[in-house]
Amino acid sequence: MGVPRAERRRRTEARILDAARALFAELGYERATIRGVAGRAEVDPALVMQYFGSKQELFQRAVRMTPPADGELDAEGAVEHVLGSLTMKLGELPQGSLAMMRSMLTHPEAAASAREVLSRQIDRLAEAMPGDDARLRAALMTLTMLGITVGHQLLEIDELRGVPQEELVRLLRPSLRALTGQEVS
Repeated sequence: MGVPRAERRRRTEARILDAARALFAELGYERATIRGVAGRAEVDPALVMQYFGSKQELFQRAVRMTPPADGELDAEGAVEHVLGSLTMKLGELPQGSLAMMRSMLTHPEAAASAREVLSRQIDRLAEAMPGDDARLRAALMTLTMLGITVGHQLLEIDELRGVPQEELVRLLRPSLRALTGQEVS
């Protein structure tokens, strides 16, 4: 007996999403096409439309990210959580993340998705910090890391690409600690 129909459908959908992530990451929203996604997924373009309905829905599904892990953070834990994300931000980013970053400044749907993801990150960090301006400080921490990621992954800034991660952590830790309200030593 062959693979059940529901499983074949799930595999085809996953193949289309993988192809879409790769193409959106490579070209951004504006230049990626349904036909290009279908070609990479080795399916008919009509099938992509049948599964996702529109380029916008396909993009939305392709860049959807899982929220950051839950758990209690204190101020120092927030700093280490943010610094720990450097490994991913400087390494091989998921295709959905690259697609989001490449498209967020030119496509309103990508911008809305990015705001949603960043807002959850900011909320989580702000909960770990004291003070009325905790959300602002959490936003500054989050956007510092976003800037580093964009500089490294999309702009390929030599000064970021050639520096060992440990050195970036050493330089960033005092400023991130200061943003959490901790004493900086």
